[in-house]
Amino acid sequence: MISKLPKWVEFGAFILALVAGFVNAIGLLSFEHQSVSHLSGTATLLGTSFLNASFQSAIHLLGILLSFLFGSIIAGFLLHGSTLKLGRHYDTALFLESALLLIALWFLSVGSPYGQFFSSAACGLQNALATTYSGAVIRTTHVTGIFTDLGIMLGEFMRGDALDKRKAKLFLIIIISFIFGGALGAFLYMKYQFMALFLPICICLSIAVVYRVYSKDHS
Repeated sequence: MISKLPKWVEFGAFILALVAGFVNAIGLLSFEHQSVSHLSGTATLLGTSFLNASFQSAIHLLGILLSFLFGSIIAGFLLHGSTLKLGRHYDTALFLESALLLIALWFLSVGSPYGQFFSSAACGLQNALATTYSGAVIRTTHVTGIFTDLGIMLGEFMRGDALDKRKAKLFLIIIISFIFGGALGAFLYMKYQFMALFLPICICLSIAVVYRVYSKDHS
């Protein structure tokens, strides 16, 4: 249950959702208006590209899908177990996410569409970072499932069931943070273009360093 998760999970969820909302906003405003933090729209566009006989577009969209998968594979290799606890390689995953975003920044700055692949891989890695722990599904790169789960909880509460307040609070934190990240990403992209990606890069690096120091002090 969500009550088994450590207290710092809300802070981590807030930061990660903000980063994802930020990166996705830049994607929607720039990468040919392509989302990179979730794949539903991308998969749909891939399907429509077959009807449009757009081979180049299909290959590119498939690359985004596979890049997200690749990022998830990295997280699956680094992290194992169904419990969220200090000592696992969350810092390594965050270092890799920041590296992927830095590579994406370089490619996008020189006008290369390959930057979208690295952005998608970073989001895939992050989404897999804390997907399922102690029976609680936590997504930080998109909010469709979060809204669905929150709606189910509220419906059950209206029926008379007890409301898991901490779980509801976590879901609200993720939703608000993702929206705020999108607003911040849009604002900074208008001012600095792709250089705005330095903010989520620095955030991931900072959280990784803080986590490593904290985990060593409490091991």
